Amino acid sequence: MPNPLKARFSPVTSPLAEGDFEPNPGNLRMFHHVPRGLKPGAPLVVTLHGCGQTASGYDLGAGWCALADQAGFAVLAPEQKPANNPNTCFDWFNPEDITRDSGEAASIAAMVRHMIEAHRLDAGRVFITGLSAGGAMASVMLATYPELFAGGAIVAGLPYGAARNVRDALECMRSAPQLTPSQWGDLVRAASNHKGPWPKVSIWHGALDTTVNANNAQAIAAQWADLHGLSLSAAKQELIDGAVHLGWGEKLEAYSLLTLGHGTPIDSRDLGQPAPFIIEAGISSSRRVAQFWGLTSLADAVPRQKTSFSALADIEAALLPRRSGEQLPLKIKAEQLIVRALKAAGLYRR
Repeated sequence: MPNPLKARFSPVTSPLAEGDFEPNPGNLRMFHHVPRGLKPGAPLVVTLHGCGQTASGYDLGAGWCALADQAGFAVLAPEQKPANNPNTCFDWFNPEDITRDSGEAASIAAMVRHMIEAHRLDAGRVFITGLSAGGAMASVMLATYPELFAGGAIVAGLPYGAARNVRDALECMRSAPQLTPSQWGDLVRAASNHKGPWPKVSIWHGALDTTVNANNAQAIAAQWADLHGLSLSAAKQELIDGAVHLGWGEKLEAYSLLTLGHGTPIDSRDLGQPAPFIIEAGISSSRRVAQFWGLTSLADAVPRQKTSFSALADIEAALLPRRSGEQLPLKIKAEQLIVRALKAAGLYRR
C-alpha cells in the first residue's frame, strides 16, 4: 500500500510517555499523558496517528495533550510499529487487525481498559479520533468495540468495512464503495454483539483531498446516520469559520473544508502547530471535536477574530463562478458555497 503521509515530523516537546500493557496481539506501542493533578473519573481521549507519523508527532500537530491539560482528561496514543507496517499505517484493511478480539483492534482495546483501570478514569467517557489510516482505524474501533466509546471523530478517514485487503484499500481511497446507508450500518452491526446505544461521531474531510476521496465522508455519514436512525437529508447546514458544517443533533456531525487537502485542520493560534498533514485552516478540529463530545467549551479557546462571510473572498473566488463585476448577496454566496462543499463530499445530488 502506498504511503500517503511520507514525511515525518519529530516529537520534540510532546508530554506523551511510553507505557506497558497486555495483552498485545497487534504488537503496538502505547503512549499516554495524564495531566498533573487529574482527578479520578476523568475522561479519556484516544488519538491515532496517520501513516508516516508517530504518536508524539501527531500530538504536537493536533494539540490533544495541550487540550487535555486545559480541559482535564487523559490521552492515550497508540503507535504503529514498522515491523507491522513499513509505512507505520494502522492496518485498517487487514481482517486480522479489524476483527473484535484480534490483532491491532484488540491491542487498542486492551490499552483503553488498562488506562481506565490504572488511572481510575470514567469508562463512560472514552472517545477516539484519528487521521487518515488512523481515522479508518478509529472507524474500526467504533464498530468492533462500540461499548467502549462514547464518541469518535474521523478525520480524512474511511468507513468501517470498506476494505478487507490492500487492493480494496487502494480502491476505496480513490472512491468509497457504493452502498446504501443500511448496508453500511449492517457492516457495523455485524462487527459485534452490541445493540446500542451507539457512539456519537464527528466527521472531518477536505473537499480537495486527493489521497482519500471526500466521498468517504459521505459513506461514514451514511453508516452512522443509519445506526442512529437519522435521515441524511435532515442535517442542518451552516458555515463555521470557513467550513461547511452539517449537524444531525447531538449524535452526528460532518465538516467539509472547502479548500483543504489531506490532513488534520488546525488553528495554531489556539492549538497545535503546522506539520506534514497537519494543516493551518483557521479552525481547530481538536477543539471543535472536544466540544462536540462535551469535554470543553469554545469559550476556552484563545480569543481571535471570527471568520465572517466577507472574509471568504478567496474561497468565493475559487469556488463560485460568476460574470465579471457581478456581486452576489452574502446569503446566496453562503448557500452556493455550502452546495459546492456538499457536492464535493457526495452529500448533495440535485
